[in-house]
Amino acid sequence: SKTLVVVPFRASSHQSIQNKFIISKLKAIKIHILIERKPRSRSFIFAVARSSGLCRTAEYPAVNSKMIRGGRSYVSSPPAFSNDVKRLLVCTSNTVSIFSTSTGLQISSLEGHKAPVTTVIVVPASTPATKILSYCWTASLDGTIKYWDFSVPELLKTIDVKFSIFSMVIPSLLRQPAQSDEKPPKLFAYLSVEDTRETTKSHKKEPRPNTMNGRICKCNLTESRLAGGVTLAEMKEPQVITISSSGKYFGIRKQRKLLIWKVPDVEAERVVMRKITLHHTKKLTVLAFHPTQRIVAAGDVTGRILIWRGFGDRTFATNDNKMNLNLMNNEEERPGVRDNDDADLCTTWHWHPSEVSVLIFSSDGAYLYSGGKEGVLVVWQLDTGKKKFLPRIGSPLLYFTESPDPSLSSISCADNQVHLLKMPSMEIIRSISGIKLPCPLPEEYKGLCRDIAFNHDGGLVALRAENYCIHFYSLLDDRGISEVQVCERNHQPGDDVTVVVTLVALSQDGSLMSTVDIKLAEEGIGSLVCLKFWVSGTQNKEFTLSTIVYEPHRDAGISAVAFHPNRRAAVSSSYGGDFKVWICNDELQQKDLQSSGWSCHAVGSYKKKAMTAAAFSADGSVLAVAAETVITLWDPDRNVLVAVIGETLTPIMNMSFVGSSEYLVATSWGSKPQLSVWNMSKLSISWSYLLHVE
Repeated sequence: SKTLVVVPFRASSHQSIQNKFIISKLKAIKIHILIERKPRSRSFIFAVARSSGLCRTAEYPAVNSKMIRGGRSYVSSPPAFSNDVKRLLVCTSNTVSIFSTSTGLQISSLEGHKAPVTTVIVVPASTPATKILSYCWTASLDGTIKYWDFSVPELLKTIDVKFSIFSMVIPSLLRQPAQSDEKPPKLFAYLSVEDTRETTKSHKKEPRPNTMNGRICKCNLTESRLAGGVTLAEMKEPQVITISSSGKYFGIRKQRKLLIWKVPDVEAERVVMRKITLHHTKKLTVLAFHPTQRIVAAGDVTGRILIWRGFGDRTFATNDNKMNLNLMNNEEERPGVRDNDDADLCTTWHWHPSEVSVLIFSSDGAYLYSGGKEGVLVVWQLDTGKKKFLPRIGSPLLYFTESPDPSLSSISCADNQVHLLKMPSMEIIRSISGIKLPCPLPEEYKGLCRDIAFNHDGGLVALRAENYCIHFYSLLDDRGISEVQVCERNHQPGDDVTVVVTLVALSQDGSLMSTVDIKLAEEGIGSLVCLKFWVSGTQNKEFTLSTIVYEPHRDAGISAVAFHPNRRAAVSSSYGGDFKVWICNDELQQKDLQSSGWSCHAVGSYKKKAMTAAAFSADGSVLAVAAETVITLWDPDRNVLVAVIGETLTPIMNMSFVGSSEYLVATSWGSKPQLSVWNMSKLSISWSYLLHVE
């Protein structure tokens, strides 16, 4: 999170602040005001910030507090299946979360790293009887490698290499195990690390733009140390290491080159490793090795896929089966191969309109899977180049992971979802969903959107997400629950945003939802504001659209929406200088009304000032509407102005009554941002603090 601000204030003895923790009813803002009153102590207001992809709230009984954290990224690194395919290990920030593949729910986690985990490798089963064994290696940016028994879970070993580890492969795990009477060989890992020692030393002297911070190193896992003096390659930045399924080859991308090493048959700490380099004219983004043949594929930034066949025939092959060098050097006999690259043939496929981010061969080597920003998984037949598609995934693809069971795979997407696929039909049978990032906004709308709404009863948070969706996330279960499509949108990479969802609000019991979306004007013409009311079903809790109100406040934008705590009623305020109270037709109890839609019940304004925020009291008897720098109090039943209190230094943007107490919290933005607490019984300010609240 970005910020945690603690602001102390002295509460007088007659102030009735409940001795419990209260989550305010702020409607879709980034900062949520939390108040606690401890006996014989000072009271505090906690402002808890939310950053992209991370949401926090808390339970606070009496004195003891508990912070609930949720919404970590599930797609920062490729996941890994257990040997029995019953569990999926997912890198989630500093931990590895373990999910059940049958339910999609988290069952345990591996905790111990102090920085994001970048690699998780499950030790494969050598025999069918050992499929029940559950061991894995993890690597992290904290510079450590850890060995786990994830069935318990229990940490068995820690190796500190002192460098941030961006990627790790362990070739020996993929090779045939040694005979039982043989001494097990030493275990070596190859690491892509960031070495900043030289940069740190030379930082005070003069900048070095060409410093090579990325390195490929070798680590002796058996003896828990780096192989001294072994550096296979240096790069400006660390790169992901890709290994073949047989463990014979591994490689990295280096701008327009592929660097490929052959792993020695018998590994030792200082054994000489042979390497080849393959060249391309564009920057390469991903690579993959064929499981049985000497074939490597790579994708580039333009969407092309290059396939080199017979790579390393001159460098890696043994003397007995080396090919004639004169024949290999004949360019006419090596179509597509650039310069003196060690390969027999290079072919190019092109379907993706943008860069390729996913590339992997099937376990039998007959197919090649590819994907990119367009959100479509393409399956290529290797021999013929024919293809089929899994379309409408709805988000750019990041990783494709196969399991020991050929009928199950996973695909990780940029919208923080991991889909489990039934193969070979590629049917999505289950999804593991994290908090989704909001849709990027045009500059003029960045200060007008409210990102979050809470369902207090269910512990759910509603967030604006990409593709014009409202994403419901369970803070208690730490997982995505459902989505509501506010406006239809087909995902296409680089397409223009034509609609902005600016507001989302939930009723106190979570049965009602309101959204505001704006269709952006084209060349200054055609802007449209839509206020939508949604109702959830009693059985499945899925929201369905009840009413659409076009231009509810003429051509003015809507600043806030708030629901009545006890009735099917809501208020919307606008920058155009008025607010409207909306009533569900069920509340009117009129026999001639068959629809359960919403209609305008009352309209109010104050001196033609912009109405910038609105909130109902806990019992619904008072409606507070901010008119720029003052707060107007209304009787919502009779639509009568009761009182006016204020004023603040800058316009008020958010308000919330503090539970059933007599206090109202308001935040204002501008040149002098302010957090203020108002006493409703005295109709005056209790205290204020110059503070920018997001």
